[in-house]
Parts: sequence; C-alpha cells; structure tokens
Amino acid sequence: MRLVASTVGNAVVRRTALCVLLMAVILAGCAESTEPVSAPDTLVDSGSDTVLDTHQEVSSVMEPPSSAVVLPEEPQREGDAQLGYKQLVNEGYVHCGIPYSLFKLAFGTAAAGPELDGREGLNVGLPYNFNAFTTNSGVDVVAPTCLSCHASVINGQLVVGLGASLQDFTMDTAGPASLAGALLTDPDEYAEWEKWNERVQAIGPYIRPLTVGVNPADNLGAALFAHRVPETLEWSSEPLLPKPPTHVVPVDVPPWWRMKKRNSMFYTAAGRGDHARIMMTASTLCTDTVEEASAIDAYFPNIRSYILSIEPPAYPYEVDSDLAAVGEEIFEATCAGCHGTYGAEDTYPNLLIPVEEVGTDPVLAAGAAQFADVYVDWFNASFYGELAYLE
Repeated sequence: MRLVASTVGNAVVRRTALCVLLMAVILAGCAESTEPVSAPDTLVDSGSDTVLDTHQEVSSVMEPPSSAVVLPEEPQREGDAQLGYKQLVNEGYVHCGIPYSLFKLAFGTAAAGPELDGREGLNVGLPYNFNAFTTNSGVDVVAPTCLSCHASVINGQLVVGLGASLQDFTMDTAGPASLAGALLTDPDEYAEWEKWNERVQAIGPYIRPLTVGVNPADNLGAALFAHRVPETLEWSSEPLLPKPPTHVVPVDVPPWWRMKKRNSMFYTAAGRGDHARIMMTASTLCTDTVEEASAIDAYFPNIRSYILSIEPPAYPYEVDSDLAAVGEEIFEATCAGCHGTYGAEDTYPNLLIPVEEVGTDPVLAAGAAQFADVYVDWFNASFYGELAYLE
C-alpha cells in the first residue's frame, strides 16, 4: 500500500516530506554548487624543491611514440546546431522524472542559479540542468539533463559545455527518492514517479564515488545496461547482467568543445562510429523501447552539431605572457606529440597511446565499469550499437 497526500495531515511531516523531495530532486540532477570560482590571490608553493629552468632550450615539436595507433575519422550525421540547442534545453530525452507539480511545490517558480536562454513552456524558470516535458501518459515531469554534468558556473558565469567539477555524488539518492511519492494523489502522476523511482533505486548503490568532484558516469551506464534487454531496450526489474562494482572508478568530465577534434568520445579511445548515437545513451534511464529511442535519435545529430559549435570561453584572469611563451615551448617539446598543438594552425593527432607508455593508473583503461567486456557486448548488440561501438 502506498502513502498519499491525504494521509499526511501533520504540517511538520508534510514539510519534512517536501525537504526530502527537494533533496531527491537535487541529487538526481547531479547536485552542483553554483558559487562562482575565483582565481587565487597568490600561487602557493607546494613545498617541492623542484624549480623549472625557464632558460632550457626547447626548439622542436615532440614526435608521438612509435607505439601509438591512429584513430581514424568516421562518418557522422549532419545536424542543425541552432535547432540542437533548442532541443538540448527543452526536450525530454531522459523520458521520465518527478511530476512537475511536486517539483514546483518544492522549488516554486524561480530558478536556482543562472537561467538558460531559449527556454520554452514549462522550462521557463527551471534550473538550467532540468527539463520539463510531457510523458506518453500525459503527465508533466521534470528530469535532469545533459547539462547536469556538462555545464558549470565559473567566475559567476554559466558555461554550457564545461564539465561540472563541483558535483557531489557521494550522498545517497535512492533513500530520499523512495519517499518523494508520499505527496502524490493523482494515480497517473504516481505511476510516473514510480517508474522514475524504480530506476533510481536500481542505480543508486552504484553511483556513489568516495570523493566530491568526480563523476560515476561509467558505473551509471553499466548499471542501466544490466537492466535492459539489448535487442528491445525493455527494462527488467531484475538485472540481466552482473552489476558493476559499488566501488566506483571515478572519471572527469571533459569540456564539450574538445569534441570537434576527437574521433573517439572517451579517454580509453572507446566510443567510435556515430557520436550522436553514443551521446543519446543518457536516455537509457527511462527509454524502454526501440521506437522511443529512435524518436530521440532522430534529433540528436542536431544536439551533436550544437556541441561542435561551442567555443571555449576566454580565460577570465590575467595571463603572464612571458611565462606562457616559455610554457608553450616546453609543451610542444614534451607533450604535443600526444596532445597536439595550439595556435593559428592547431593539430590534434587522435592517437591511442598504450597504457604502459602513459604510465598512469590503468584501472579504467583495463576495462572498468561500462568498458568491461560484458557491457561493451551489450552496447554493441543493442540499438545504440547499430551505428556506434564502444571498443
């Protein structure tokens, strides 16, 4: 038996439920501080005795290691960037969420933090990382969007495409989310909340990293894949694949403007083929049929085109031109072979570098979370793998 609003007669209990709802909504949307980030007044010495010799001679651009493998460019679907922005900030590509009536009850009508241009209908006044839309059952709901992890506030300005480095995924989302339905009386709204809540309960234990500021996206993808039939995308209440470890391998969210140069989407060189098809996998939270996925896929090339149109914002603080010139020489002599060059004739080599050459922690590259074989196989056998592939 479920609780309904009529059973919550005590005002204190009702306010508590509202607080729980508010917390659940915020956490489900990749909670992020909107406090502006300021430049430090001084640069603090880390205590190292190492001193950079700014007079060292560096005159040539580094060659890539001989073990590097070139990742070829692959065909991409064209789209309309202007239309893509409109769809990014208004469409319901997550396909489920908290009923709008509850969201409005918790938040009111004023957006928390900076507002986005181009909002329409119920989206006007919403926080920038949520979209409102109408489900197939006719219920207005609110759900987190791509901007929950791909937008950030810096120096008081909202920058779309900047990875959200202040997110906090360390708190429990499943517990508060399970209580939010207590205020619902409409059966259709309750059914939509119930669908959303089931997905949150399924992924909640697998998206809690140990530290603030990192992203559990890989574990999130793996946890969702485990509950879906690849051929039909049907949701299964019981997992059909082993769930990923609850110990999250953390990842950093790169800025979107890098995508105009990259032939693969991810650090491991996974995510090739049609990039729009990979980008739309955010919809796996609640997209339960190939028909629903196809409708989203039809406009995601527009969103990809918008992403490719984004330029990085100008650095908002003073730059020491002398140090920058020295840094450019050192970068080109020691880093550019793998990372490319910048300036009027910039280059990006699109190389896969063996982990032994990179010399950093190999856990992600070795097949953690969604890049483990079983999840790669799921993706490649699914609707998403028709045009794209992870390996």
